[in-house]
Amino acid sequence: MRLTATTFLTLDGVMQAPGGPDEDRGSGFEHGGWSFPYPDEDFGRLVSGWFAQADAFLLGRRTYEIFAAFWPLVADAADPVASPLNALPKYVASRTLESVSWQGSTLLTGDVAEEVGRLKTQPGRELQVHGSGELLQTLMAHDLVDEHRLFLYPVVVGSGQRLFREGAVPRSLKFVDTTTTSTGVVVATYQRGGPLVTGSFTIEEP
Repeated sequence: MRLTATTFLTLDGVMQAPGGPDEDRGSGFEHGGWSFPYPDEDFGRLVSGWFAQADAFLLGRRTYEIFAAFWPLVADAADPVASPLNALPKYVASRTLESVSWQGSTLLTGDVAEEVGRLKTQPGRELQVHGSGELLQTLMAHDLVDEHRLFLYPVVVGSGQRLFREGAVPRSLKFVDTTTTSTGVVVATYQRGGPLVTGSFTIEEP
């Protein structure tokens, strides 16, 4: 399976608490819910299409707890998000959880990078990560993310946890596609590239 990561980002790179004020107040973050004004039909179409490609999900603790408190309550079998989330395998990476109760969930108890590496060797289309900012730091450090799907929202919050943080491994990414929703969210898709290439625009004297 390919590992794909879908992330909601502000223009200043923050991914913390896009869905609500109390989603994650860590480090005193006061701007939770910044994505709220922007969903539209374009957003729904993109998200539905990507969820339809999933064969399994990989979640960090906080995202798992948020999802598990909501999506099992959505009983509509035709819902394009609830249906795959409730039916497909879910792997949860956490150092603090002792058990997971959402049907189809498995707690990863060993080395995360090794466990995910093994999951990627299984047959299937996509092992999808949604949110899960701390988990993504580990996955990116071990070059396990095959594709980033970035929703860039037209907002600036000034603080908060970022996807690409200080200390990130320098790498290039391969551009795949971009589209813009009617509310101004730029959705950009990038795949794994290679080593970071640098150079200079300085004109050297002969």
